[in-house]
Amino acid sequence: MIKAFSQKVLFLTFLLSSTLSVFAQNEKAETDLREIMKKLDVVGLSVAVVKKGEIIYTHSFGVKDNTTNAPLTDENIFRIASISKSFSATSIMQLIEAGKLSLDDDFSDLVGFKIRNPKFPETVITLRMILSHTSSINDSQGYFTLDAINPAKNPDWQKCYSDVAPGTDYRYCNLNYNMIGTVIEKYSGERFDNYVKNHIINPLGLYAGYNIDSLDVMRFATLHEYNASTKKSNPSPLAYAPRREEIKNYVMGYSTPIFSPTGGMKISATDLAKYMTMHMNYGKYKGTRIMSKKSARLMQTKISEEEGYGMAIANREDVIPGKLMTGHTGSAYGLYSAMFFNPKEKFGIVVITNGCNPSSSNGLNDVLRAGVNSLYENFIK
Repeated sequence: MIKAFSQKVLFLTFLLSSTLSVFAQNEKAETDLREIMKKLDVVGLSVAVVKKGEIIYTHSFGVKDNTTNAPLTDENIFRIASISKSFSATSIMQLIEAGKLSLDDDFSDLVGFKIRNPKFPETVITLRMILSHTSSINDSQGYFTLDAINPAKNPDWQKCYSDVAPGTDYRYCNLNYNMIGTVIEKYSGERFDNYVKNHIINPLGLYAGYNIDSLDVMRFATLHEYNASTKKSNPSPLAYAPRREEIKNYVMGYSTPIFSPTGGMKISATDLAKYMTMHMNYGKYKGTRIMSKKSARLMQTKISEEEGYGMAIANREDVIPGKLMTGHTGSAYGLYSAMFFNPKEKFGIVVITNGCNPSSSNGLNDVLRAGVNSLYENFIK
């Protein structure tokens, strides 16, 4: 009986010690993040940490709208900008697995009109080139409509192509991924937003989407653009424009940029961490397989050597010192987002701000860099 009592005391002591340790860890991390927010004029910040495949920490700081000062919570969702591209690439990989298309297909055949760099007319621009930003296509004519690059719609379509041969150079381009969305519709028979919802979002149990009207507007975190002269952040209402009239007149396989496959996903930091974990586990999360290991590895394998870019997933050594991190960033309407993971060590970090001083170093926003490193130091290292 005395032995049993002693074991119980030891267990309770261990439990209390562990609880106090976690509390101290959380408190240190939150103090660090609040200092970062103060230093860089952050409106709101949502973060999530994954360790050994499990979400071990989530928290939100600041406000979701600086005109009402309503607090930001883990339930709030953000337009995450270019991290959205990975949802589009994941969808393409699913269609490839279904045998409906191939990475080496001529993109002209897939999209339904001529995709050729007029300076290199004999070079086929493939789906792989589009996914990896090595297509030689640029955004100079815009990317909110496919008319920009369609020879039948834009007399200046040739300006959409750079002076480099397709497949030889990395040139980041949003138009690439708005065209990818069109191909998803053509080969799945589902409208882009519905395809992603049916084949990625719902199977993973996420609250997210590309269609504004499919989501609760009260959960949207307002995005804020920073004014350098006044040092104040102002709301960006266009970030969540519903575009209802355009959707009414939707043409499947052409109107797709309305939903912005290149940057229009709306999701919380917590749910983005679940999605990130699926990629970290090479296509599987909590027993649900979204795509094959082979497809997931292909997305993460660098095609552009210098940039370390694969297909909507990049490999970077400059995020956390001494660690090769895999993932993507996003920026639009004042938002900055980061989703980075290490598939070997099975940890990952999500940081999203809905407004801040947009200072950066080595191509990475300072809030994202400081936030990722603080969370790594406090919860992973």
